[in-house]
Amino acid sequence: MGVQEGGASAVDPQTMHARPPSSATIRSMESGEAKPEGPGNGDGAVPVFTIGYGSRRTAEEFIELIGRYGVKYLVDVRTKPYSKFRPEFSKEAIGAIARRAGIVYVFMGDTLGGLPGDTSCYIDGKVDYTLVRDRDWFKSGIDRVEAGWKAGHCLAMMCAELEPERCHRSKLLGEALIARGVPIGHIDEGGGVLTQQAVLDRLTDGQGALFDTGLTSRKKYRPAVGSDEGIG
Repeated sequence: MGVQEGGASAVDPQTMHARPPSSATIRSMESGEAKPEGPGNGDGAVPVFTIGYGSRRTAEEFIELIGRYGVKYLVDVRTKPYSKFRPEFSKEAIGAIARRAGIVYVFMGDTLGGLPGDTSCYIDGKVDYTLVRDRDWFKSGIDRVEAGWKAGHCLAMMCAELEPERCHRSKLLGEALIARGVPIGHIDEGGGVLTQQAVLDRLTDGQGALFDTGLTSRKKYRPAVGSDEGIG
């Protein structure tokens, strides 16, 4: 991604334990028509993954799961990367666990977090994701993720919410990356992978074409106040 953190080396595709699924494979997984994908028989670009941990997923399960999909860069998109309820997911702890698994931890919550410090991005206390996407600091963060993906790195953006439809991973980051032609694979609460459209369908009960989904945070916040729990 143009950044080396924690003394880790750049991604070497030859060291991956398994080839991550392509975006086309994710679509077939959702339709029940998935076929095993081995080296050299991919049918599309590897997506940028997203993942959360919630109250149930352990740190060990979390790392094992992203490793299963070939992730080599863990991008933390929590504004405040600390958890009073899940201290094992605080910045230093999860970074150390990731490094032991050969995964580079990169904090990007300053540009891609769900609770920006820019007060102009809040409408009636809720974060307006359309406004966030127009800000230069957000665009610079998305630029970094897109550049990492274009360089062939397998990335996963992490936040607290377990279900992707409840988090800014889908409503803000997924929408911004899809608009740039970057495929997204949301690792859901069951460990499966959903496309951005499938997650939006969850969010709108499949009626997104009929109604304005109003992509904002679910809750009202003060800018950059509180921990990572429940941002989305």
